[in-house]
Amino acid sequence: MEPTLKTGDYILVNKMILVPRIFKDWKFLFDNNWEMKRLKGLRAIRRNEILVFNFPISNNDWNKIEMDFNAHYVKRCVGIPGDTFCIENGFYKVKGCTDTLGAYCNQLALSTINDSTLNKVVFNCFPFDSIHHWTIKNFGAFYIPKVNDSINIDFQNIELYRKMIVYETGKKIETKNNIITLGGKPFKEYVFKMNYYFMAGDYVFDSQDSRYWGLLPEDHIIGKVAFIWKSVDEDTGKFRWERMMKDPAP
Repeated sequence: MEPTLKTGDYILVNKMILVPRIFKDWKFLFDNNWEMKRLKGLRAIRRNEILVFNFPISNNDWNKIEMDFNAHYVKRCVGIPGDTFCIENGFYKVKGCTDTLGAYCNQLALSTINDSTLNKVVFNCFPFDSIHHWTIKNFGAFYIPKVNDSINIDFQNIELYRKMIVYETGKKIETKNNIITLGGKPFKEYVFKMNYYFMAGDYVFDSQDSRYWGLLPEDHIIGKVAFIWKSVDEDTGKFRWERMMKDPAP
């Protein structure tokens, strides 16, 4: 998240916007067969807010969404439910939104770099298929589902939404003989059960974010970064007083 957050920053997390998660039991400590609920929050998540969430990849399996309760990530929300998000020449954009999204200085720097000089491992992006060929400089357009959204599913978009549908239903998706099946039954439409978000690190050149693992389910969100309550320089051990009590995303 540099330059917004630096090593040695201590942050206070506001859990009341979406309200803390309530787990049915302690199964989340041992396996993925957990249940949770969340009461109605104070308001919706807004673009450019910095969130703390559980990493949606477990056991290094990037082909499915899980919840790693031992890994807490901090990223900026640049796309909210109902947005159509894209990256054009390195710049984050949402259809109908004129706000600057993410760290503009890093996006500007990325736009000036020749594609051939970038590491291809970092350059190529989700969904890593033979149809989209998206990169960290040119990505999308990608519609971000909101709860109760009904989306037509076809061979052009199935890889965009596959992990989310499998996560919500627990059923396997197969594509063969020009038919897409969910749990063995053909389907051409899906109604999403929760909200999703596009999360991005401000250091756009190297950040494990939605450009690589896809959209973040709302149930993974822990809270919003409220402010930096303490900051210590890792080299000198001195307090960085100018960073204390500051909202990193005003």
